[in-house]
Amino acid sequence: MKKINWGIIGCGDVTEVKSGPAFNKVKNSELIAVMRRDADKAKDYATRHKVPKWYSDANELINDPDINAIYVATPPSSHEEYTMAAFAVGKPVYVEKPMSVDAASARRMAKAAREKKMKMVVAHYRNAQPLFNKIKQLLGEKVIGDVRFVKSELYKPSLSVSELEIPKNAWRVDPSVAGGGLFHDLAPHQFGLMNYFFGDAERVSGVSLNQANLYEADDMVAGNILFKNGVLFNGIWCFNVSPEDERDHCRIVGQKGSIEFTFFNQREVIVTVSEKTETLRFDILQHVQQPMIEKTVEYFLDEGPNPCSGEEGALAMEWIEVFTKRTN
Repeated sequence: MKKINWGIIGCGDVTEVKSGPAFNKVKNSELIAVMRRDADKAKDYATRHKVPKWYSDANELINDPDINAIYVATPPSSHEEYTMAAFAVGKPVYVEKPMSVDAASARRMAKAAREKKMKMVVAHYRNAQPLFNKIKQLLGEKVIGDVRFVKSELYKPSLSVSELEIPKNAWRVDPSVAGGGLFHDLAPHQFGLMNYFFGDAERVSGVSLNQANLYEADDMVAGNILFKNGVLFNGIWCFNVSPEDERDHCRIVGQKGSIEFTFFNQREVIVTVSEKTETLRFDILQHVQQPMIEKTVEYFLDEGPNPCSGEEGALAMEWIEVFTKRTN
């Protein structure tokens, strides 16, 4: 295999700018087909993005002989089904996060990749972005000394009635489709990075509840991760605050100083050491998944390591389930 010819299953919003155009901007990569159950929308996407082929049936795309890799970008409830179908015909998979609806499904996907010797990458794409790679470099160089703890806060207003009437919003708070609520949608980015920065966990605990009762999914989550290297992570997610209280902030505190950044507004990293503060600024990426897609293509072509394995994706799902497990 000298070139990756991609087929996308589920060409919805996430593929419009974040990922879809990047497949044609990466070396040895080309997007040649897309699929959506709504044939008119699939054709429209293909026309607007100059994609040669479009389908309304996922199996037809998967079995297209011109396609040698699949990007699964549907809601989580169908990730396992399409991943397994791609594996069955010998095609590697790049699968969106969250990896699936629950940890058991994610583990089955990872197991299948191992046993069938198929390549799979989970789209924890922040792991490949320059801003977060810089943070990992600073931690590796111990610029702030040995890390003591991490404090993460993510607060957002609840979805309005009008927003919930839009299908692309509504499924994200439908546990039968998304596995949970906005926590399940957003926390994989954060947990993927914490695993990337600090490795495996020794102990995970959390609490989850539905305070506003606006939809079935929980809107408040909090918990801790004690990593095997002694770093303690503490996080709180609230999706029921006023717009004035909206917040996205993470602070890594070490023995010599701290590193501050946001997960979703990736413009700067603030490093404080010995009361001296430096702000490192980064350009917003046009296609946020492009660096990860580049690494995925290299991996599929045997030119680099797996940038995010099925095991890593399943681990994030396991942490999510511990955080959101209800106890009597």
